[in-house]
Amino acid sequence: RKEKFVTGSSEPVERLYTSLDLEDFDENEQLGLPGEYPFTRGVQPTMYRGRFWTMRQYAGFATAEESNKRYKYLLEQGQTGLSVAFDLPTQIGYDSDHALSEGEVGKVGVAIDSLKDMEILFDGIPLDQVSTSMTINAPASVLLAMYIAVAEKQGVSSDQLRGTIQNDILKEYIARGTYIFPVEPSMRLITNIFEYCSKEVPQWNTISISGYHIREAGSSAVQEVAFTLADGMAYVEAAIEAGLEVDSFA
Repeated sequence: RKEKFVTGSSEPVERLYTSLDLEDFDENEQLGLPGEYPFTRGVQPTMYRGRFWTMRQYAGFATAEESNKRYKYLLEQGQTGLSVAFDLPTQIGYDSDHALSEGEVGKVGVAIDSLKDMEILFDGIPLDQVSTSMTINAPASVLLAMYIAVAEKQGVSSDQLRGTIQNDILKEYIARGTYIFPVEPSMRLITNIFEYCSKEVPQWNTISISGYHIREAGSSAVQEVAFTLADGMAYVEAAIEAGLEVDSFA
């Protein structure tokens, strides 16, 4: 990596700042250290200096075969993770041959109708060597289950899997509209995923709370942040009500 790190104004950036750098400031009480709870300063002790960010291009289109070719190409070019885009019918739980899917199959994402499609999508891609982000909400539990099944067929146990599902159903009611079930059953599915993954898929990020959809639906920047934080609080409250340890999915 670089010998020196500087800002856009060429000011040097030290590896770590502590109370020695600021008067009347106790980082243990007011901030915490990098790599330690509550992770205010990042999840890795040295962050980008010791570990590159995962590089993944959001991709997915047409059939599973075509998207698989794209993923392999991206990995060959140096991409270090995958980010799966699903088509609209998949996002709202319709098969490609459903009447309401007409004209939308394979657009803005890949069409996944079955476990076989998922196997084709990741054919030749060892799932213990990549992390995979899946932008899916209402049917997140189904797509994650398929991903785990594909990994098992490859001989990869679920505790080796790394990745993320968006799983942020509340912003679907606020902004995009790709929800399937009423709010309460949907929140139950979310917390079920939290609980299952905390035990069986411990390296998996079980939610990625999204704000930009809210902004694109017409909110102001302040409203975007406010709704996003409110959604996050609602998920934590739902998890607590379901008897989960909050730090098990944080």
